[in-house]
Amino acid sequence: MNKICYVVTISITIKSFFIPQLKYLSDNGYDVTVICSPDEELQTLLGPTVRYVPIEIPRGISASGMINAIKNLTKFFKQENFDLVQYSTPNAGLCAAIASKKANIKIRNYHLMGLRYLGDTGLKRTILKSFEKFTCKLSTHIECVSNSNLKLATEAGLFPPEKATVVFNGSTGGIDLGRFDHNNRENYRTAIRKQYNLESNDFVFGFVGRITRDKGVNEILQAFKEISDCKLMMIGFTDEVDTLDETLYNNSLNDSHIIYTGPVKDVEKYYSAIDCLLLPSYREGFGNVVIEAAAMGTPAIVSKIPGPIDASAENETALWIEPKNIKDLEQAMNKMKKAANEMQDNCITFATQKFDQSLLNIKIKNKKDSLLGRA
Repeated sequence: MNKICYVVTISITIKSFFIPQLKYLSDNGYDVTVICSPDEELQTLLGPTVRYVPIEIPRGISASGMINAIKNLTKFFKQENFDLVQYSTPNAGLCAAIASKKANIKIRNYHLMGLRYLGDTGLKRTILKSFEKFTCKLSTHIECVSNSNLKLATEAGLFPPEKATVVFNGSTGGIDLGRFDHNNRENYRTAIRKQYNLESNDFVFGFVGRITRDKGVNEILQAFKEISDCKLMMIGFTDEVDTLDETLYNNSLNDSHIIYTGPVKDVEKYYSAIDCLLLPSYREGFGNVVIEAAAMGTPAIVSKIPGPIDASAENETALWIEPKNIKDLEQAMNKMKKAANEMQDNCITFATQKFDQSLLNIKIKNKKDSLLGRA
């Protein structure tokens, strides 16, 4: 039985994207271990067949924290002698790439979820890009979550094209079509709209994710001021609102047409309640919210950038706009008020045929089999 190990910085990454594939690999002939910073409930979520080993990996730039993580990872990798180590997210990627190289792990697979340095400028951008390039150099294989990010990374000189691939049609973990089942759309829609005192004929735009500048939230709030007879639901954590335009954000809190829900555990119900998802992000690895919404029959307006353009079909499941362009967003929002219903069937077909999690899990296993030379 081949021993494989997944490494990420924090547990929310495992919880959000990887648990189904980890369980599938474990059920199909792999000895699976997961490493991330400590989390008391993660082992319970992973179940009895996937082992969780907590190792502290810092967020942000911390020299001492990174050095300690590399030491601890190297010791553990040497002890376990894994056949394959896969790592995702920038800090875990760098630490695990160095440690697995030092431990002589033969298959070092970098699961590239996005390029963090794109959100920075100046010296910090240069440093983060050099870290990314070093991680790629130490890796024997690279899996990108989207074809457009693969193209972007190769053009930036991070790695040669022949070193990388995209499994199936991309995405971080596909869509659980049992959970994101469009047949439940009307029931979910009625319940959520009742909960938030929304009328059945209200046109509702929605944002799902971290409520922060880089997700294009300033542009959403500014554009929405010019949209008449609509509502806006902002769904997600608000702990990064200090990155937003203070006046815009404070005014939005007093706008009766804008609802802040906080984070939710049943996001599939909220995708059903809204008529259009907004993701005018500055940078994305993929844009899982776009395909999740589509699976529930909800089209999107997304930035025309690597990631979201892989998660949608222009003018069929989404409208594409230029990032940081408020006028472009406003025009697309007005257009979507008429086009949303016509896109619903396209969204469902696109998402269910291209991003079915059960199919992706098979493709991921096949890729691991190939890397390890398994029959």
